[in-house]
Amino acid sequence: MNTRKQQLDSFNRLLDIMDDLREKCPWDKKQTLKSLRHLTIEETYELGDAILDNDLQEIKKELGDLLLHIVFYAKIGSETNDFDIADVCNEICDKLIHRHPHIYGDVVVADEEEVKQNWEKLKLKEGKKSVLEGVPKSLPALVKASRIQDKVKGVGFDWEEPHQVWDKVQEELNELQEEVKAGNHDKIEGEFGDVLFSMINYARFLKVNPEDALERTNKKFIKRFMYLESKASEIGKPLSDMTLSEMDVFWEEAKRL
Repeated sequence: MNTRKQQLDSFNRLLDIMDDLREKCPWDKKQTLKSLRHLTIEETYELGDAILDNDLQEIKKELGDLLLHIVFYAKIGSETNDFDIADVCNEICDKLIHRHPHIYGDVVVADEEEVKQNWEKLKLKEGKKSVLEGVPKSLPALVKASRIQDKVKGVGFDWEEPHQVWDKVQEELNELQEEVKAGNHDKIEGEFGDVLFSMINYARFLKVNPEDALERTNKKFIKRFMYLESKASEIGKPLSDMTLSEMDVFWEEAKRL
């Protein structure tokens, strides 16, 4: 592994390259905070994919892409004299020190849960009116639900036992079935959302990340379906001309593989 000096030298190299690109490259010169936003989101998802695949070389590459974006934003901020990379680093350092009084102060904590609870309490003392203010509005709904539940748990708003959460899932499923029978689409959608929210809550009690779990299933389905497509191609028969029974043969093969 690199020494701290080598790490700092490499970061300084990146800052120098960013200076060059911003001054000389036509594309880089045109970029703004807003124009980079969707690209940053894309890079974050690519990093997430690499993590789920446990591809360490790809993780290294995607971390570099994300780090470039952070440096890029800081460079743009420095051009308007609003902030630079040192301000960005100092801001997070100050926040980490302030929110870890059990490390940098005299607070004693028993476990991880107390650390999380103290974190949320400190945020409220900093002037936030709600523990939910830190949940980004633009998060995908599934991720947002998970973060909401984590946040309220930090201040004690939570179930005590997993079986209570499962009972809630069952209750929501029953309510969904009632609305399905009634045929009211708006209420069906509302109850379906309640089912998903309660399932996400149950996943938390099982210590399962629902986003990771669903993406794992997505990848599994894609792999099996592509196998099905390849087998259909081998026998020269379009999927649209195959019966479900015929397709199921290859699907079961894919599962065994």
